[in-house]
Amino acid sequence: MTSLSPPQTLSVAIVTKDEEANLARTLASVQFANEIIVVDSASTDRTVEIARSFNAKVYDEPWKGFSGSKNSAIAKCTGTWILSLDADEELSPKLQHQIRMLLPTNPPVDAYYIRRRNLFLGRWIKHGGFYPDPKLRLFRRTAANFTTPPQFENRPVHETIAFDGKAATLDYDLIHHAYPTLENYIEHMDRYSTLGCELLVTAGKVSRSWPAFVINVFVVPRLTFLWNYVFRLGFLDGREGLLLHLYHATYTSWKYAKAWQAARVART
Repeated sequence: MTSLSPPQTLSVAIVTKDEEANLARTLASVQFANEIIVVDSASTDRTVEIARSFNAKVYDEPWKGFSGSKNSAIAKCTGTWILSLDADEELSPKLQHQIRMLLPTNPPVDAYYIRRRNLFLGRWIKHGGFYPDPKLRLFRRTAANFTTPPQFENRPVHETIAFDGKAATLDYDLIHHAYPTLENYIEHMDRYSTLGCELLVTAGKVSRSWPAFVINVFVVPRLTFLWNYVFRLGFLDGREGLLLHLYHATYTSWKYAKAWQAARVART
């Protein structure tokens, strides 16, 4: 007698905070899932209303950092498989179809990487290291969880998935609506450079000497731009590629300059 494998069900896990501009698009792309879990952290816009309109199960919880909040969402899932998404991501139609066809076969691996298509000012950035940008997002419920490396404990960034098992990569893309405007991107880089500054100060990696200051604040950003924009073909992404790589390289300069400023203020 041949034993039958249990039904392969899918839960989608999302954490939110004021995501009314993005969430409907994301949820519309996963309506084939068996359940959708949204863990919201005190949104003040229509995020919760939108989530419930798509029949998501919504939980209101204090923010625990990305790892803590994402693990909380995963813990509430009941599906055999979990698809972890950010609120500004959506599944392409081809990816939706592939997942729908794949899971009922009880796949031989425990997790899947998904290629992420990053959009900047609405343009798909295909070069300069921004594609295919694979992310481990689809996994068996008992196979993985989010963790924060020790050096980044208590930081709101740098979460990773801890996974031990067999993995493969899906054929189609997850679409990341990352930065629809320049203002959004510059604000994001400013905020992340401040977080990066804090990490540098904590690790004692402050540009105290004049040569180190010049290298980190001036030389390294320009070499970063040259590497990504020229040698990794970022120039093929038009004006959007130029702006993205220019400001992405500037992030490094801001990070080290802010660390130097913090150390300077501490000494006075």
